[in-house]
Amino acid sequence: QVQLVESGGGLVQAGGSLRLSCATSGRIFSSYNMGWFRQAPGKERESVATFWRDTGNKYYGNFVKGRFTISRDNAKSTIYLQMNNLKPEDSGVYYCAADPVYRGIEASKYASWGQGTQVTVSS
Repeated sequence: QVQLVESGGGLVQAGGSLRLSCATSGRIFSSYNMGWFRQAPGKERESVATFWRDTGNKYYGNFVKGRFTISRDNAKSTIYLQMNNLKPEDSGVYYCAADPVYRGIEASKYASWGQGTQVTVSS
């Protein structure tokens, strides 16, 4: 339905920051609820943040505790995830997801996914 391409991952030390980007194409960006998910080796894919398409509501996983911020740039059809004060447990592959209806935290219910970008936080 919509093509998603993540970028911005990398290797940082604990306490550092990264900004992830998710560029979209193929459909009207504002027609989709957006989400950021992450998956560490041996663990389930978990919701990091969501952005509701109509209301602009933002929700975050409990582990974020004010460190992450999700935002949207309609002109660039891009959604961002600003990550500050990163911890080693934040390491994993971060994925961008989109769905025209679903806006929750269950990964399996999102229709479109990007390829993922690796985030590694060293101690």
